[in-house]
Amino acid sequence: MSATARAIRPASTVVAALAAMCLAAATSRGMETSARQAYIVDLETGAVLLDKDGATPSAPASLSKLMTLYMLFERLKSGRLSLDEEFLVSRKAWRMGGSKTFVEVGKRVRVEDLLRGIVVQSGNDASIVVAEGLSGTEAAFAEAMNRKAREIGLADSRFVNATGWPADGHMMSPRDIATLCRRIIEEFPEYYPYFAEKSFRFSGIRQRNRNPLLYRDSGADGLKTGYTQAAGHSLAASAVRDGRRIVMVLTGLPGSRQRAREARRLLDWAYESFRNYTLFPGGAVVEHADVWLGEQDTVALVTEADITITLPRESRGGLVVKAVYEGPVPAPIEKGTRIASLVIAAPGITTREVPLVAGADIGRLGMFGRFGAAFGYMMWGADR
Repeated sequence: MSATARAIRPASTVVAALAAMCLAAATSRGMETSARQAYIVDLETGAVLLDKDGATPSAPASLSKLMTLYMLFERLKSGRLSLDEEFLVSRKAWRMGGSKTFVEVGKRVRVEDLLRGIVVQSGNDASIVVAEGLSGTEAAFAEAMNRKAREIGLADSRFVNATGWPADGHMMSPRDIATLCRRIIEEFPEYYPYFAEKSFRFSGIRQRNRNPLLYRDSGADGLKTGYTQAAGHSLAASAVRDGRRIVMVLTGLPGSRQRAREARRLLDWAYESFRNYTLFPGGAVVEHADVWLGEQDTVALVTEADITITLPRESRGGLVVKAVYEGPVPAPIEKGTRIASLVIAAPGITTREVPLVAGADIGRLGMFGRFGAAFGYMMWGADR
């Protein structure tokens, strides 16, 4: 057997647009931002549209409350907790400074009110009530956060508390924050709408959501702001326009007004500069591979799901799409078995490899058929 690679022409309707693969790395280098760190990703394709120091851990401020919320959402979704259950407010939670929901010591508060207090009001007190309600102490909850972070692939994060209050070693990278946002959006669609609420009243006090993108026609529907002196003004945001969702994380901006302006500018840039294109729909026949000693000479190479890529609108360059497999493929072949890869490459990007599977069952020839096919192959090779 030998490796075979065949160039593929994408569907004619997108050939012009696909003249270049996504040159996101080159494009993002030319995009300046006043944010200390910035990480913007297309949620459907995973294409990183902007990466300014996105893998470096830094103080996350209240953006780390997204992890507290993830832990709460997970408990709710499992059925081990309900929105109507109540947690007791400890003196520690009541005395906590910074952003507050204004829970009262010794009172019991509904989980849903605590959830809204964290999402909308960024309540440090509500975060500690949740931490103590789920794990007994905030320290034990922080350890649980760290275990869960490792489990879900947050490689650059370490938690010391449930709030993001400044503490030695409490760190997250923008890339990890974006990953956490994606997981919240995809795993907890029933709870994600809380992030779009613009205000919440508790203890007679109405507070507005600090996410500036919610008050503009931007398509934004979440997630969270943060501020400490070390972290600066930060934002983890997500928006949908024309069915396309983008997640953006910004840190280290000098003020809330600058955060609002820069967030809107970068979000507009991400949508205006890039588009998503589907090369092949799920189940499409991309190519045919030669079969060795099979009842059929070839087998269709089929995509398992839509193959969609993110491209700059004005890009130019060389797109290379190839089906690569070890051929001829020996029979028998079971439908759905991975037997090839679709390799997508272009200058300036990381080569992408997508599985291709057999589109049909191919039986093996009987003894006399195998003898004849082998003899023919020895005489004339693959071109029989």
